Amino acid sequence: MTHSIRNGVLKGTRARRVHHGGGAGGALLAALWLAVIPSVALAADHADAPGAKADHAADIADVYAWHDTAARRLTVAFTFDGLRPPVPGQVGTFDNRALYTLHLDRNGDQQSDADIDVRFARAANGTRLVIVEGLPGAAPALVGPVEQVLRRGDARVYAGLRDDPFFFDLEGFRQTLMTGTLSFNHNRDSFAGTNLTAVVLEMDLDAALAGGTALDLWVTTGRAPASADVVSQ
Repeated sequence: MTHSIRNGVLKGTRARRVHHGGGAGGALLAALWLAVIPSVALAADHADAPGAKADHAADIADVYAWHDTAARRLTVAFTFDGLRPPVPGQVGTFDNRALYTLHLDRNGDQQSDADIDVRFARAANGTRLVIVEGLPGAAPALVGPVEQVLRRGDARVYAGLRDDPFFFDLEGFRQTLMTGTLSFNHNRDSFAGTNLTAVVLEMDLDAALAGGTALDLWVTTGRAPASADVVSQ
């Protein structure tokens, strides 16, 4: 991995601030922003813009974050390459030239104070691997097979194919636009039954806060000019 990959960011998705003073099990569904990238078409969620369709592996769909104050745990999940109809033998998207970075802003200045990098590679025996660097409680880098829960100390990592958890009534959205009347149906989920790739990171809340009281979270993707596909574990 080269850090120059961050200079080629394709898309960013930002989450609202997570305050650690809430009740146990309090959940936050991340709100989304779009990043405007010079000389690159504006990328949007769920492959609905040219910039996203051109690079499915780098198309972030959604970011979710929730925390458990009693257990002092923080979980962040982000998804990409969505709207895939299930087919036999389907696997997740594990592009070894893509870098996914979770940024942690601990003081509200909209600048990252800590980065957690996620990328994929292949072992000599052909096994697909996920590599996570900078995850609190998991130094040095946590490396292991995809489609498994990886554990080290207080940290947990999962990367693999999942059903899209985001609820959206596309038909109701279109009807609302055409008629001007809210036409959403809470029993109609347009994304139900479609797959995407998810990365889930669980960590110690206090280690993530590093003495602060709140976090701003966002995820960016980038492209490396070259990457070694085979690594040793």
